[in-house]
Amino acid sequence: MAEVIDKTALFEFLCRMGDNTLILGHRVSEWCGHAPVLEEDIALANTALDLIGQTQLWLGYAAEVEGKGRTADDLAFLRDAWDFRNVLMVELPNGDFGQTLMRQFLFDAWQVVMLGWLKASADVRVAEIAEKASKEVAYHLDRSRGTVIGLGDGTEESHQRMQRALERLWPYVGEMFASDHVDDAMEAAGIAPDPKGLRADYDAIVLAALGEATLSVPEGDFHHTGGRDGRMHTEHLGHILCTMQWLQRAYPGAKW
Repeated sequence: MAEVIDKTALFEFLCRMGDNTLILGHRVSEWCGHAPVLEEDIALANTALDLIGQTQLWLGYAAEVEGKGRTADDLAFLRDAWDFRNVLMVELPNGDFGQTLMRQFLFDAWQVVMLGWLKASADVRVAEIAEKASKEVAYHLDRSRGTVIGLGDGTEESHQRMQRALERLWPYVGEMFASDHVDDAMEAAGIAPDPKGLRADYDAIVLAALGEATLSVPEGDFHHTGGRDGRMHTEHLGHILCTMQWLQRAYPGAKW
């Protein structure tokens, strides 16, 4: 499929998918050894591992499509911040446990809807990656949804924290449904959907859960953009890359 469509657009799309899981996986991994209870520590570590595993598939295919001899590791460790294509929400600081799980839920719901479409992609490799990842993401969503509901409809303190988390993160949701020329090319080739067309299914999942959690959806739906086109990221991505890429940059080509 990569031979009969715009390879540049396909590479860009694959990087978007892989960068989302890479940066969120790194953020979630920061909880290792710091979660409120042991069970949550293990669960968050496993979520991070799943996301990094998905990254290897997306970026590995991206490297093949690019055809410049780079690998998934090269794309992860040797690009600068302006070359990353993740949505801004995934690079935001973890905040407290409630904010981390709210961010996870908002992203999980999008991933479930997106991967559900991609399993029928005209690109066989994309469909295979989506099929594998969807099994993991279904579990992620089940867990994050349950936690958001439990904390939102829990004590007064937990409810207030989850409401603050939702208000902090909701303005970033719109970016996941913004579309551009890359999305147009992917839709035309039958590889991926127009992101705007996913919003109704996403809202059905998210709004139902937030209702059960007794949380109020903030008014308005702002569309933060910039992360995907590489022109603007928050200052937090640079901090992530300093940590994530330090070893490879300090010892180029090191293997273990």
